[in-house]
Amino acid sequence: MSEVAVQIAREAADLAKSVRDEAVTDGVDTKSSETDVVTAGDKAVERLVRDRLAELRPGESVLGEEEGGEAALDGLRWVVDPIDGTVNYLYGFPFYSVSLAAQVDGESVAGAVVEPVSGRVWSAAKGCGAFLDGQRLRVSATERLELSLVGTGFSYSVRRRTAQARVVGDMLGKVRDIRRAGAASLDLCAVAAGWLDATYEVGLHRWDWAAGALVATEAGANLRLPVKDAADGLGDEMVVCSAPGITERMADALREVDAGSV
Repeated sequence: MSEVAVQIAREAADLAKSVRDEAVTDGVDTKSSETDVVTAGDKAVERLVRDRLAELRPGESVLGEEEGGEAALDGLRWVVDPIDGTVNYLYGFPFYSVSLAAQVDGESVAGAVVEPVSGRVWSAAKGCGAFLDGQRLRVSATERLELSLVGTGFSYSVRRRTAQARVVGDMLGKVRDIRRAGAASLDLCAVAAGWLDATYEVGLHRWDWAAGALVATEAGANLRLPVKDAADGLGDEMVVCSAPGITERMADALREVDAGSV
């Protein structure tokens, strides 16, 4: 399944890149708020992924950001975020991805995250390790939170993002620095590569983390996912991914700043 995930995600990334200029000019809509955008590129990429899965893995269900899907977690299901980092895509900021994972009973077993601009391919299969362009990944060996680089993300809700900004301000005194790049799947992959020591975010959907979380854990990261997760994985719980050496201290710090309440 990992080979299929990589193959289709690569094709989808090529499409996302090739249609971008037109997609962000004539085909931009909004969803939950005026800042929560969806482009014609998102829709076209998800349609390609679904069509290719129907050819290569006929009869298997698909959950996607734009077209939805079955809520039940039982059995095999593919989870696709056609463009993770749509605002970056809209602006031409080259940090966005196509994310595709296969899950069995809600747990990721294979996945790929492909960056259209750089061409980087992140991939993993359960029990087989994580890779970037064929090179095996391993999380950082840091054991000091105060010297750790941490990623995060913000909600499209004004109320929630304001609270998240308060949390970032409090967390800055506990870590080396914080990065907000705008694509949760790539933040998780960055932990896998040791480019970040940890990342955390409240309110992610299943398609945001399904592939990136597997890449991170197969590279040795510790991961906490939402438990109130019957449908698409959106909720008020926090996704936390960290190198093992700082997992406990990271959890303590997030509790101290009340990060889970936002």
